[in-house]
Amino acid sequence: MAGGSDAAETLSCARCSNPASLQCPKCVQLKLPREGAAFCTQDCFKASWSSHKSVHLKAKLSSLGTDGAGGQNSDLASEGWLYCLRKGQSRTPKLPPFNWTGSLRPYPISVKRNVPAHIDKPDWANDGVPKVEPNSDWQHRVEIKTPDQIERMRETCRIAREVLDAAARMIRPGVTTDEIDRVVHEATVAAGAYPSPLNYHFFPKSCCTSVNEVICHGIPDARKLEDGDIINVDVTVYYKGVHGDLNETYFVGNVDEASRKLVQCTYECLDKAISIVKPGVRFRDVGEVINRHGSMSGLSVVKSYCGHGIGELFHCAPNIPHYGRNKAVGVMKAGQTFTIEPMINAGVWRDQMWPDGWTAVTADGKRSAQFEHTLLVTETGVEVLTARLPSSPDVLPWLNK
Repeated sequence: MAGGSDAAETLSCARCSNPASLQCPKCVQLKLPREGAAFCTQDCFKASWSSHKSVHLKAKLSSLGTDGAGGQNSDLASEGWLYCLRKGQSRTPKLPPFNWTGSLRPYPISVKRNVPAHIDKPDWANDGVPKVEPNSDWQHRVEIKTPDQIERMRETCRIAREVLDAAARMIRPGVTTDEIDRVVHEATVAAGAYPSPLNYHFFPKSCCTSVNEVICHGIPDARKLEDGDIINVDVTVYYKGVHGDLNETYFVGNVDEASRKLVQCTYECLDKAISIVKPGVRFRDVGEVINRHGSMSGLSVVKSYCGHGIGELFHCAPNIPHYGRNKAVGVMKAGQTFTIEPMINAGVWRDQMWPDGWTAVTADGKRSAQFEHTLLVTETGVEVLTARLPSSPDVLPWLNK
């Protein structure tokens, strides 16, 4: 901490608003304005550090140019911030060339976060390659979970819900998606769990953050959320040998009416799909319900990605298409667990892939939204294993009507 040198200037603590005379040394080094970088005590500075350090990142990113994403940033690169390529297996200091469909651009990503040695890990944690999952019989047959598996999934899905809720509380203009990933990572590890996406087929982060025209699998990076954005945060955790998967789309500040309707309709698509889940229902019927509601609202349903079985495997049978007239086989039975996760677009349903090999975006650059739950088919209907809790943040305004 550096002491203030201008006795005539009265500053307020960035944390508690008390008179402040101490200055963040990094802000001094970067020659940033003293307002917002002053603190009354060392304790206030330490308590604010996790959020305050984003100011330094913003200053470093300013050297990228007027659009914030072009050119090389040697300062960020020297700290390990690089653009992602080849599904996470390669990095570059320069923005890759691409015919971008919308206004969003990738930003550099931080280095891989560590998971403590005592945390139980899936088999891809070290080398990025799933071993059991691709060759499992459960890729072709739908598993009926045992009571023990179901109980473990309940525990895991509750952790996943609490982690997503922690991420939701972070959503506001000025926060980077990398900061959201940090919160997801730390909350997951604190619960004794592993963030399932981390190093899964080399995915470089602990959650997916999909902003505006990104349909799914967006990689958390150095971009700051802006007023008017929408963002989907997709969380999966691995605990006691099973996975729990869910996601939600949130508003960032003041969002236009069309985006509000898109996000609410997507939520309703999932809600209506869940309402038909029970023994004897065909898996293909889920897509009919979602397609009907989305189409009636003038929106389109993504066809390239689907819901999936889940349990001791991250992805397995059944596949759950979200669009109409699909050819999914099989019927629901008590004891099955799977996700439903419709992706709804404001424009066309088709998608393109960014150079990172993960980020799927709308082909026309228009916005996309998604919601997801992990579900258990019961003897009489369905149990939403990742359901919202009484403690979940109030971030979906239509639920209050």
